[in-house]
Amino acid sequence: MDKDIKLAVLIDGDNIPSAYVKEMMEEIAKYGNPTIKRIYGDWTRPTLKKWKNLLLENAIIPIQQYGYTTGKNATDAAMIIDAMDILYSEKVDGFCLVSSDSDFTRLATRLREAGMKVFGIGERKTPEPFIVACDKFIYIEILKALSKETESKVEEDTSVKKHDVDKITPNVIRLISSTISDVADEDGWAFLGDVGNLLIKKRKDFDPRNYGFLKLTPLIKSLKKDFEIDERDVEGKRIKHIFVRNRE
Repeated sequence: MDKDIKLAVLIDGDNIPSAYVKEMMEEIAKYGNPTIKRIYGDWTRPTLKKWKNLLLENAIIPIQQYGYTTGKNATDAAMIIDAMDILYSEKVDGFCLVSSDSDFTRLATRLREAGMKVFGIGERKTPEPFIVACDKFIYIEILKALSKETESKVEEDTSVKKHDVDKITPNVIRLISSTISDVADEDGWAFLGDVGNLLIKKRKDFDPRNYGFLKLTPLIKSLKKDFEIDERDVEGKRIKHIFVRNRE
């Protein structure tokens, strides 16, 4: 991922818990430089009080949006209008839309049509249409589970023993297997980096962390009966390239 791309981070304050903001901003920094950071909500409401100190700590600008009528989400409308203004300003290369609301599905689609990278962050309850409209979608609960305190205990085996991770189902194994076949050479070996990129294209919310692993390599290694792994030295470098193949 190009860390130098400029991102506009737009947060639906009515829809995302404030407890996740630290981990969320750390995650966004992996994909680009968040040059615009705004959060939308009615700041006269007591429910948004917890956000106030966090906004200062993370240099996020609050945008006041009154709820003019009952049953209408003015926050969504304000975010969408701002997103289009930012798009036409040509000041960013991509967007990070932080919400679990399917109302942003069309916005994500429109931004991608304009050549923007679109990352989505939301809770597991996020509807599928919004997830698939993004280039990549990250579940916010996983970010909390992988906070720095947890990571320090996890580094040893690169796995996360958490009760809320997904099980690796036969459907997941079939997805990985078919993806390996799609990019494999004549001998059946596929570069793991290519496999990972194609997995995200096929399933926007695919993330090894959803299954309790920090990276794709340990996830594949945990499935020894399904996949083979070959670690190949790179000439002149102290790194290895990981290749993977389906077991017959």
